[in-house]
Formats: sequence, structure tokens, C-alpha cells
Amino acid sequence: MTVTLADVAARARVSPATVSRVLNGNYPVAASTRERVLRAVDDLDYVLNGPASSLAAATSDLIGILVNDIADPFFGIMAGAAQTEIGGPGDGSGRAGGEKLAVVCNTGGSPARELTYLTLLQRQRAAAVVLTGGAVEDPAHQAAMSAKLARLADAGTRVVLCGRPPLPDSESVLAALAFDNRGGGRRLTEHLISLGHRRIGYAAGPLERTTTRHRLEGHRDAMRAAGLYGDGSAGGGTAGDEERLTVHGSYDRSSGYDATVELLRREPGITAVVAANDTVALGAAAAIRDRGLRIPEDISVAGFDDLPFSVDVVPALTTVRLPLFEAGARAGRLAMGKETPPPGGIATIPAELMVRGSTAVPRVE
Repeated sequence: MTVTLADVAARARVSPATVSRVLNGNYPVAASTRERVLRAVDDLDYVLNGPASSLAAATSDLIGILVNDIADPFFGIMAGAAQTEIGGPGDGSGRAGGEKLAVVCNTGGSPARELTYLTLLQRQRAAAVVLTGGAVEDPAHQAAMSAKLARLADAGTRVVLCGRPPLPDSESVLAALAFDNRGGGRRLTEHLISLGHRRIGYAAGPLERTTTRHRLEGHRDAMRAAGLYGDGSAGGGTAGDEERLTVHGSYDRSSGYDATVELLRREPGITAVVAANDTVALGAAAAIRDRGLRIPEDISVAGFDDLPFSVDVVPALTTVRLPLFEAGARAGRLAMGKETPPPGGIATIPAELMVRGSTAVPRVE
């Protein structure tokens, strides 16, 4: 026989409304009463009717976390931290009392799949949606995203962006936690310039991604400020260097390898390679070693993100640290309504330069 909410209420000696409040976590209940209700739920093996509950409450216990690639530590760290906050600390009993179910949606970097997952989450009346990582800079996709997020917000879904800049003309986002990719890229290249590097190649990410553009802009700002682009009047740069010393690809190791081979072909005299992220930097380092060159004695290498393996490669990788876990956890709290959104709904998360052994003063012949 199916156990009902009324059965639980009778067992716990409370009203059905009190049982509902305990299970939904949407109203303060005395600790002793909450414990009695949860014990009755366990004793009777009561299962909440999720779809019916979501229809009654306008939203469900579901929270969607959208990532480009869950196998990429950049996304995995943020998603894991958000999920920890969404699931709640737990008491070891396996009981549910106000926590939410986090579902990670792997888009594979596909704009179409991103919209599809948002539609599915809308149909499930998701309580919140967390979108991680850079956005696609395509006007049509941005318009579709704004419209989709507006519909979600109108239905009561909290929308949080994590590691992603706010969408233009979108007021439906509860909070946008944006990394300072531009500032981090600038400080990284300034570090190389301060060591004496003048011919610096850049292994960039995909052209259409906001993360790619912001990191590359920071790099180029530093190069221009030092006179290393343009007519070369201050530092030896020549016209066309911005594009000639930049190769775009994916955010993976093989792309870093291929980009570095191409950079060395275009400019054999480069003394440093800046990579779009730490994984790309691994590929860059492999390409340099395959040519019989040493890091950092012959060519310095730098990455971005400070992923867990960065400190363990040899030599340890100079990179830019993004607080991925902290950002993901904050996004989870915002999605749960546990934290007040930042002023104006936008927060810029600082990036920290981590100087390690993969960068050094260039060798002078």
C-alpha cells in the first residue's frame, strides 16, 4: 500500500502541513518536530511525489548545473563545489530536509545543447540553474539565451552564472560571478616582459568564446603597453605581430601542441609561449621538448587557471590562479538562496599570478 503524507503526519503526530514544511524546507520548524517528521519518513519509507510537489510549489527540488566538459578540471571543480552546497551538509542519516538534487548537464561546448538543457530544466520546473564557464559570442545565440533565461526566471527559477560574464540586456540573472580573465592575462604577460621576454607567442582558445577574448585582450594590452606590437618603436615589435604571434585552437592538450609548433614555425625566435589554459600549456611544453628545447632555459611556458596538476609538472607551471572551488561554492549558495546576491547582481572574482619554475629570464646568446 502506498504511504501518503497523511500517514507520515499521523505517525509523527503533526499536521500534514507541517510534514510538507519539513520536506520542502520552506518554513521554519522546531528542531524536535523536524526530527520527529524525518523519523516517521524513514520508518514508513515515504517517498515525496516530486512532480506533484513541483506543480504545487511552482518549482521542484531540482537544480541544473551546465558545464562544457565535466572531464575538464576547470568545470569539474566548479560543478563539484556547487553540488556540495546544493546537496547540503547532510547528517549521515540519508534523510532529505530542504536539500536539492543537483543534476550536471554536459553540453560539450554546443550552443544548441545548452539551449536544449535549459528547455528540459524549464519543463522540470527547476528551482535554480547554474551556468559555468565562458559564453559563446554569437548575437543570435545570446538573444536566444536571454529569452530562455527570462522564461526560467519568470517561472521562479533562480539563474546564476559562474565564471561567465553577464549577458547583454538580460535582467533575469540573479547573479553573475565573472572571473577577471582580462586582468589575469595582462599580469601574466607583464611578468614575462619584466623578465626580459620580447617575442612572446600565444596559444589561444576558440575564437567565439568570451574567456578566449578576455584573456587574449589582457595579453595584448600588456604587449602594446611595452611597445611590442605595432611599429616596434619601443620594443622591437612589427606590424601584424598581434595576429602572427597568436594561434587559436581548442582548450585541450593537442591544440596546445599544434599551436606551439605553428608559432615556432612562424617565429623561431620566440622566447616564451603563453597558453590559453593549463591543459593547453601541457601541449605547448610537449611540443617544445620534442624540438629538443628546454623549459625554461630556451623557452618559457605559462598557463591559466592553476589546475591541480600545475604545481606537479616539471618544471612547475607559472599560471594564473582562479578560485574555481570558491566560485562554484558561492554559486551553489546563491542557487539555494543561502547567500545574498552581489550589488547589481555582478561580482568580479580576482585572478592571482602564480610564479613558478616554467618561466625565467630568456637566455642571451
